[in-house]
Amino acid sequence: MEALAPSPRALSSSTASPASVLAATVKWASASSARRPAAGRVSASAAEPAGDAKPAAAAASGSADAAAPAPKKILKKKPVYSMKKGQIVRVEKEKYLNSINYLSVGHPPFYKGLDYIYENRGEVLDIRIFETGEYALIAWVGIPTPPAWLPTYMLIKSDKLDYERM
Repeated sequence: MEALAPSPRALSSSTASPASVLAATVKWASASSARRPAAGRVSASAAEPAGDAKPAAAAASGSADAAAPAPKKILKKKPVYSMKKGQIVRVEKEKYLNSINYLSVGHPPFYKGLDYIYENRGEVLDIRIFETGEYALIAWVGIPTPPAWLPTYMLIKSDKLDYERM
């Protein structure tokens, strides 16, 4: 705790303003109050400068603030997505079989276990833009599989459901 408190040498600096000396004195006194008795504490009124010095210091700092322009707020633009949440989609088979997503799974050639993503419809749960592009989180209703993140370029939008929900 003592390492965080300013040293007494910094308080005696001639370049410090009276307000900063007061703040540093109070911080230093409160940081070391656990070891000192109450009589040894420095009071704020004893460290206060004369009545004329304080307004002059405030006026000097106010003119410095007025010269510096206020920082402008930079608002982030909302991303524009190609789909909406709740959109019904299915996966285009040719694009998926030629994608890095399919190759990274390592299925054998002519694997039939993923045919449900081409034949059935899925619902878009979430859409995000990652470093590699725009992806959608797709869940297939009625099929007990976890949702999957797929690139939106390989998804085909559908107007209606072709199957009944269970």
